[in-house]
Order: sequence, then structure tokens, then C-alpha cells
Amino acid sequence: MKHFIFDVDGTITPSRKMIDLTFKKWFNEFCKKNKVWLVTGSDKKKTVEQIGEDTYNLCHTVYNCNGNDVWQGKKHLYTNEWRLKDKPHDWLTEQLTMSDFPVRTGLHFEHRPGMVNFSVVGRNATHEQRQHYVKWDKERDERKNIAAVFNGNFPTLEAKVGGETGIDISMKGMDKSQILKDVTKGDELHFFGDAMHPEGNDYPLAQAILDKQLGFCYNIQNWNNTWKLLKDYVD
Repeated sequence: MKHFIFDVDGTITPSRKMIDLTFKKWFNEFCKKNKVWLVTGSDKKKTVEQIGEDTYNLCHTVYNCNGNDVWQGKKHLYTNEWRLKDKPHDWLTEQLTMSDFPVRTGLHFEHRPGMVNFSVVGRNATHEQRQHYVKWDKERDERKNIAAVFNGNFPTLEAKVGGETGIDISMKGMDKSQILKDVTKGDELHFFGDAMHPEGNDYPLAQAILDKQLGFCYNIQNWNNTWKLLKDYVD
């Protein structure tokens, strides 16, 4: 059986924004005819804000917080209660202080089920402030460098670049690849994500799918790219 697996932010929605309404109508029909899983670093509240409760409930399973909080419509299946300890939290706070990026907006740590999202600019940033950081980070690879040093210092944890401005942190193995425990023999997976590079939070799942020969992965550029690929598939 074919499973269609989608990241959300930047894959079926513009980053941090609501789904395009024309695409939403089309995607809802796609969900009715196909087995669709969502796997996102965001929590349920944020995901519903972006795609709407109707689309959320049409998906077969939604793996929020990189698979650490799992839902089927309104039915809650599982939550990982892990919390970040003081030592790695303090280390990240030090990186926040040391960063040369000039803007701080607050909410630099967002604790979600089974993970933490860390952001230098902060999740209270305006769109303009976020884009300022995106451009700055592309030039300096700050998130990539912080994640690499973090992983060396805390080998039982794992940091991955997530979204446009954040770093997702969890126990090692509690990344998006954990959803594969729900795959059954004979399933063919089609995974769409915008962060399949080695430092991205889509990478562990994409790599596991390819290594185990479970299906196909599509490293997309934006939600328009996703829609085009899906329409080509349907046609």
C-alpha cells in the first residue's frame, strides 16, 4: 500500500504561514483518496493553525513534534514526556549569548512533547526579523555549526536544523525516522520534505527510507513544488 508522508512547514505550507486555500482544497481531496501521514516538528496547535482542523483530520496519522506526539484526527495515540536537562539547556543559553546576530525577540526555547526547538532570533520574531536571520544564517551557517558542536558535546542527544530559524533537539533516535515503526510489510513510502540535507530534520527519515528501500524521497523547494509533483503523480 502506498503511504504519502509530508513535512508541513515549507512543504505543504509557506514557512510559518497558512496553507494556500486553492492547494488546500486540492490536498483535501488527495487525502480522501490516499493514505496520508504528516510528520512535522511543530505541535498540534501550530499545525492546525497552518492547515486547518479539516485537513488535519483528513490525514490518516499526524506525527507532531517529529513523531513524539501522535494523533489520528481527534484521537490522541501517544506522547513522549522527555524534557531537556539543565546542562544542555545552559550550553544553548551560552550560544544565545555568544551569537553575533544582533536581534533577540524572546521565546528562544520552545518545549514540545519529546523535543525542544531552540532559536537564536526567537519565535516571537516578526516576518521581517525572521527573514533577516534566514539570510544571515545562510551566509554563516550558525545553526549548522551550533548543532554540530552540540551533538559532539551531548552524544545521547541529537540536534537538527529545523524550519527557517530553529534547531530541533531530542533524544537520539527520537527524530522523524521513529515513525517507521508504524510501517508494515509491503508498504511503499513517498516522503516529501524541504530539509533532507544531512543537518536537516527531514534527513533521518529520508535516509532510513532509502537505506531500507522502503520507497522514494522528494527533496522539494516549497509547497508549489510539492503540488506540482503530486499533480504529475495523479495525472
